[in-house]
Amino acid sequence: MADVDVQQMIFEFIGGLGIFLFGLKYMGDGLQKTAGDQLRDLLDRFTRNPFMGVISGAVVTALVQSSSTTTVLTVGLVNAGFMSFRQAIGVIMGANIGTTMTAFIIGIDIKEYGLPIIALGSFLLFFFKNKRVASIGQTIFGLGALFVGLETMSGGMKPLRSLEAFSDLTLSMSENPLLGVVIGTLFTVIVQSSSATIGILQELFGQGLMKLDAALPVLFGDNIGTTITAVLAAIGTSISARRAAFVHVIFNVIGAIVFLLLLYPFTLYVEYLQQTLNLDNEMTIAFAHGSFNVANTIIQFPFIGALAYIVTKLIPGQDVVVEYKPKHLDPIFIEQSPSVALDQAKAEVIRMGEYAYQGLESTSQYLNNMNQKHADHALQIEGALNNLDREITEYLVQLSGTSFTEAESTKHSTLMDSVRDIERIGDHFENIIELVNYRISNKVEITEQAMIDLNEMFDLTIVTVKQAISSLDNMDREAALAVVQKEDQIDKMERKYRKKHIIRLNEGACSGTAGIVYVDIISNLERIGDHAVNIAEEVLGEKK
Repeated sequence: MADVDVQQMIFEFIGGLGIFLFGLKYMGDGLQKTAGDQLRDLLDRFTRNPFMGVISGAVVTALVQSSSTTTVLTVGLVNAGFMSFRQAIGVIMGANIGTTMTAFIIGIDIKEYGLPIIALGSFLLFFFKNKRVASIGQTIFGLGALFVGLETMSGGMKPLRSLEAFSDLTLSMSENPLLGVVIGTLFTVIVQSSSATIGILQELFGQGLMKLDAALPVLFGDNIGTTITAVLAAIGTSISARRAAFVHVIFNVIGAIVFLLLLYPFTLYVEYLQQTLNLDNEMTIAFAHGSFNVANTIIQFPFIGALAYIVTKLIPGQDVVVEYKPKHLDPIFIEQSPSVALDQAKAEVIRMGEYAYQGLESTSQYLNNMNQKHADHALQIEGALNNLDREITEYLVQLSGTSFTEAESTKHSTLMDSVRDIERIGDHFENIIELVNYRISNKVEITEQAMIDLNEMFDLTIVTVKQAISSLDNMDREAALAVVQKEDQIDKMERKYRKKHIIRLNEGACSGTAGIVYVDIISNLERIGDHAVNIAEEVLGEKK
């Protein structure tokens, strides 16, 4: 074969693979935008038990065309306390079933319509301003790109028929299935998309370049290789994330081992399907892939508890879980005992307040050591504050329709206002995290004295917020008065430090960019102090 032919073969293959991966990601992103937050809600709502977790995982993955996306969403829900680790295992099993949808799409013989599909997607993308229509256009464009990429790859693979080395390799895989598993695993690790490698396998089998008994072990290997994305994403993250990634690996490795031992009967089963349903070669691989993942889930589903136990033992430790869900808001008390419901709402507000100063502490640590785990923890807390704000406010609004004494009415009003102030504290420490991120990415140097001043103001702000929450918890007027005094100190600090900054700026001791970061941080701290004093004034009965 001439050199130019080899070059063309390589270029067509890698170019087609690039277009395929782009189309797959673009289609998944479009589907995700179309569905919006409904995907997270679906996982949250329908994972009450592992079986529903399997169903939800399969549906969500079929929609976003990425088991990795589903795994990331699942880890986030576990970290947020929305989902138990056992439920997450069910979702991961379901994700493996959902990801087979791509193979079935590829199996549909419409490759020649790839360009018209791209044209339709482009039309929707560029000629409609409606975001939902544009997202649908993005999905259609991605689907078209997927088929064009596949067709280009197919052209690049056709000359393989005349390569003796490739024929020898496929013969070796037929004789040694373990070799096929290794090749499938390594190739998927490199490409980081099992959908892409399954697509390539479909094309090879479709062109008669590989026999079924050689193709199936490669398929098993593809399923092992796809776990690398979750493994890489989990490096340096929480214990829950690492456990979820490890479950993904164990589940797929066990499945590959079981079906490798059952390779002969499984090959006969796939051949039977092909003949009975009159499937073409591409769709045969799609059915093999689907059957493998469904059967693997059925086999391992009864052992979810055992999987959870093993992984927990292999990756020990206690995660710092920020629970987004309220713990004290029981709707039954709204009608039966409004006074008890009000006490429950107060307990939840206090819990929310405790989260607020924990978030401040993590933000302060991030400012000083720039360790990403502190920023992640603070941002998790900020997300919890937003959710608790919605839940508590909704609970209090429902309560407002009941009959209150004058004292209970005042308490109700105090809680409504305090929830808003606590939520705003979260917004301000999120602003500070963004400023620290800006400082890191732009290599902004803050002077030693400026850092001393920032830490002094930070410490005072944290103490002030803690005392404000404590005064609300105990309705302690003395503590509330102390908060008012401390907030006055924070105001004076802010004015003082602004002046010191101007002096440093005039002396050339710090840059203008550093000054902007510094001034914005102390401004956010001063606003946090304002919200703390608002809570204290509720206790004092002085809030205007």
